[in-house]
Amino acid sequence: MPELEIPKKIFEQMLQQALAEAPLEACGILAGKDSYVEKLYKMTNVDNSSNHFMMEPKEQFAVIKDIRTSGFEMLAIYHSHPNTPARPSAEDIRLAFTQDVVYVIVSLKNSNRPTVRGFIIEDGNVTEVLVKIVEL
Repeated sequence: MPELEIPKKIFEQMLQQALAEAPLEACGILAGKDSYVEKLYKMTNVDNSSNHFMMEPKEQFAVIKDIRTSGFEMLAIYHSHPNTPARPSAEDIRLAFTQDVVYVIVSLKNSNRPTVRGFIIEDGNVTEVLVKIVEL
């Protein structure tokens, strides 16, 4: 099973964003090298929705430029599910247009125990990816 390693500090930033933006979905991009996340980019969910997200296009272009300038690669697109499990919805699968990235979902369904899972989504096919939260 492929995997994605997220440092605990970056995972905590992702979780804090998800909690702060609930009940809306939070979203962002994770960048790094060789399946190891080194930078988090918080994005604006322009849909302001609790069951789907769309990133602000100008922010996306700026982030992609910064990722390239930094010598990183886009490893993952993340978003939160404020009220549902950490698995891709039908809409998540339908709108998974970016190839070669992990789709990370943070579920707040059980607010005392948020869960995080990752998936490769290509042509409607979903494959789980091991997401490891690692200490530095």
